[in-house]
Order: sequence, then C-alpha cells, then structure tokens
Amino acid sequence: MSINTDAFREYLQLEKKYSTHTVKAYCDDLTSFESFHKAYFDQEEIDHVGYGQIRNWIVVLVNSAVSNVSVNRKMASLKAYYKFLVKTKQIETSPMLPHKALKVPKIIQIPFSEKEVTAVLNQLQEVVGFEDIRNKLLIDLLYTTGMRRAELIHLKLTNIDLANRLVKVVGKRNKERIIPILPAIADQVCGYLKERSLVLVGVDEDYFFLTKKGLKLNDSFVYRLINSYFSTVSEKVKKSPHILRHSFATHLLNNGADLNSVKELLGHSSLASTQIYTHNSLSELKNVYQETHPRGRK
Repeated sequence: MSINTDAFREYLQLEKKYSTHTVKAYCDDLTSFESFHKAYFDQEEIDHVGYGQIRNWIVVLVNSAVSNVSVNRKMASLKAYYKFLVKTKQIETSPMLPHKALKVPKIIQIPFSEKEVTAVLNQLQEVVGFEDIRNKLLIDLLYTTGMRRAELIHLKLTNIDLANRLVKVVGKRNKERIIPILPAIADQVCGYLKERSLVLVGVDEDYFFLTKKGLKLNDSFVYRLINSYFSTVSEKVKKSPHILRHSFATHLLNNGADLNSVKELLGHSSLASTQIYTHNSLSELKNVYQETHPRGRK
C-alpha cells in the first residue's frame, strides 16, 4: 500500500465516516487498480494517471465478465480516491472527470406480502428455547423497524430503551437515529433477555443478538436465517434481510404512512432514496382507486 492509500483509508474512516466494510471495499479496489496498472503499464504509482489508463481497466473488467454494477462500484472507489488527492492538493484535477457510469438494468425489488410475513411469524408463535425466541425477535425487529442487517448485527444492549420503547440505531456513516418499538416487540425483548442471560458470553457480551455460543451474529448468519424461514412461505427469487426492510417501507406506505416519516424511519438522507419503495404503494393505491371511485366500479 502506498502512503496515499493509507491516508485515504483514514480520510474515509474519520472524515467521511464510512463503515469498515465500505472502507475495505474501496481500498481493495485501489489495490486491484494498482495491480492492473503495474501489469499493463509497468508502473506502480497510480496517483498520476490519465483517464485512458482507467478506461483500459474498465475494458479489461467488462471483458472478464465483471458486471456493470461491480465496475461502477470500482469506479466510485477511484473517483473518491482522486477527489481525495485533489482535496489534499496532491494533484490538480481528477482523471475521473470524463467518466460516465455504465448503464445497469433497473431491478425492481419485490417485497414480501403482509400475508407472507404473517405466515413466517405464525410459524414461530409457540417458540421455546433461546434460538427460536431470538429468531422470532430478529425477524420481527427487522420487519417492525426497517433497520438494515448491519445495524441489527451491531445493535448493543445499551441501544435498547425498554422504558420508553425505543431503539437507537447506528446507520451508515455512523449516523444515529431513534426508532420506536411496538409494545409486543418490547415484551419479546424482555423474554429474549431472560433466555440470553443463560447463554455463556465472552468478548461479544455487549451485543444484543448472539449465537447460542455467545458470539455476535454475522452477515451470512442473518441472511441464511431470513432466507430459510421465508423460503417456506414465498416463491420470490430474492429472500433477504433487505427485502424485509423493503417490505417494512412498502407496507407502511400501503397503509397510509407519509413518505417523509418512512424516510426518517429508514435513515435515508434524501427522499430520492425512499421513493424507490413507492412503486408498490402506487400499485395498492391504484387498486383502492379502482374499487372506490364511482366510475371505477362500472
């Protein structure tokens, strides 16, 4: 790693407040570009390059069957790096200025229906033992708060305020937000904490959700859990924690919640991010309109 890359990592962590995962991805992309640049141009230094060299990397990536989405992410890493070099006056202009993102197909995420969510929770109605109680609470908490998978994994005991029925979530760029929790969820939390107290915990004792061995959950564990339960009730292609977050937003909008409130609950910085969830609520709105307007019933 070059000195600039080390400084870039600190910039992302301390100033941009990016997550550890994002910082690693950006730095890995820089390492990949450094390797490409050395192999094709016999130069290790990537601070002073032209867009033509970057364009060559794009061509190699595309020809290697790397998806446009992944290529765009790698270009975002380079764009951030050269922006950092300009900001710190190490270069005058960014070579990424002429770049335009590759086109990607617009994928509509299909949420779970309310019936599907209810069916999964009904499976866990008579839960007994630590793991089943944890699993039901985990699914219910994702669905009733809309928090991200990473936010749930990093949830700590001190983030739960049972007295006021609130949960503090630390989101992207370490932004904190407060989400209310329903009375039924608060009751589940109490039951889970009783079972959790019987688990032998160690270095991860501060974290709210644990495995039966007392360890903090990880991304793949949560994904597999959601996929496993929803595979029994849904034929949708994608069954993931993000789809559950998507369902949370869509069901709120379908039942009359305003867009700004959903934006705050999701922790989005702009309404543009929240509006991607409105296509399903619009579908519901069309049905209501068709059924209730006098002309629609004819």
